[in-house]
Amino acid sequence: MAFMLSPGNEHDSVHAIPLLKQIDIKGSNILGDKAYGAQAIREYILSQEAAYTIPPKNNSKESWPVDWHTYKERHLIECFFQQIKWFRRIFTRYDKLDDSFLTFVYIAAITVLLK
Repeated sequence: MAFMLSPGNEHDSVHAIPLLKQIDIKGSNILGDKAYGAQAIREYILSQEAAYTIPPKNNSKESWPVDWHTYKERHLIECFFQQIKWFRRIFTRYDKLDDSFLTFVYIAAITVLLK
């Protein structure tokens, strides 16, 4: 598991490839929403011998097949982030420094996963 802080004025998909480089995704199936369907992201995932389940945007010129049954498992990710936000220190962002905030995000993630 890896987390990366990004500026609030940048889209998350800009940081998708650097985040994926932090972990070994070989043989994995990467789940993502439509925002992560950029060709560069999909090509990187395939170059790492992994698969992806990312639906195309409605206005996409090229479409690709999506396993909707697998895509439904993405709710586990959303539930995980909801549980992390139960920690008041995270959702109010008390920490001034990025390092101390990210450290507490990891502590909260460990706590949620050990429940």
